[in-house]
Amino acid sequence: MSFGFKYGVSTESDLVFDVRCLPNPYYVEELRNHTGTESCVRDYVMGFEESQKLYEKITDLIDYLVPLYIREGKSQLVIAFGCTGGKHRSITFAELLSKHLTEKKFKVQKYHRDITKDKKF
Repeated sequence: MSFGFKYGVSTESDLVFDVRCLPNPYYVEELRNHTGTESCVRDYVMGFEESQKLYEKITDLIDYLVPLYIREGKSQLVIAFGCTGGKHRSITFAELLSKHLTEKKFKVQKYHRDITKDKKF
């Protein structure tokens, strides 16, 4: 799941990752009205070494944790990514992790909570 911190922290999540530490596409005029579901935003966000390293570290952690949660009987795990408005960085990371987990044969549901808030496009 993705969300924007300016609309409140995701309270239904088991794990929350704050990606506000990464460069923000909102401040790039030609990206502002796009979302992390689009390649132009994804390419911008993931075009930075710190974004790639953070994603690698998060996927390593998730790959380690998921089997532990399964072993303990947890049938659902809600993983959330938050950025300022919930339209760019958080969606990019949620989309990438969703793809990663799907490739590992896990059942995944995506939800971008704040993608349409303050919609200007």
